[in-house]
Amino acid sequence: MKTVYHAASSRGDANHGWLKSKHTFSFANYHNPERMGFGALRVINDDFVIGGQGFGKHSHRDMEIISIPLSGKLGHGDNIGNNGIIETGEIQVMSAGTGITHSEMNGDDKEAVKFLQIWVIPNKMNVEPRYQQVRIDEIMQPNGFHQVLSPNADDAGVWIHQNAWFSMGDFDKGMTETYELKDPNNGVYIFVISGKVVVSGNILDTRDGLGICDTTNFTMDVEEDARVLLMEVPMRF
Repeated sequence: MKTVYHAASSRGDANHGWLKSKHTFSFANYHNPERMGFGALRVINDDFVIGGQGFGKHSHRDMEIISIPLSGKLGHGDNIGNNGIIETGEIQVMSAGTGITHSEMNGDDKEAVKFLQIWVIPNKMNVEPRYQQVRIDEIMQPNGFHQVLSPNADDAGVWIHQNAWFSMGDFDKGMTETYELKDPNNGVYIFVISGKVVVSGNILDTRDGLGICDTTNFTMDVEEDARVLLMEVPMRF
């Protein structure tokens, strides 16, 4: 097993007043040649947007873009006919493909929105742009990992053009959970949304990250009540 640890405090930082963002990997004005991603996982941005503000219309192509609100509401609009609100307890994905233009605004004039935006490099380029949004709080049961993203349209959660699986779980202090990789050639990036866990001797606090590869499974011990996101992705693509 190989591991790479990223402390929350080591992330890149951006503060634009209306937007505060922490970058696990190189993004925008934050560039670290040793932090260019983890396999096909290219971006993990931990964003905070004040009420009534947001990202105006901008374009993407050939990237799988996933948004997970952690609190508040995220407003979405795009040029392929989707407009609405993504709420806490939901997950959204865009396959940018040949090109998509969208905006991400705070869906409330007063309350801030906190959300994770994650980019995964796809295994198919120039696909037709697509959008998907589903509830995940309905499938989340305590003390277990639950799939929220996969390569398969018929599976739980959203799907993307990549051999990747995301899982989330809420865990009570004292619990132990083992995760079996869906593909032994993949790696897993563990992101602790809140709480404290221990994985392979690594103590992970809130917003810490740990990449694991060259293994078929790992075990997580929960030191404090925790919410954890797992992102299993190809290491070679």
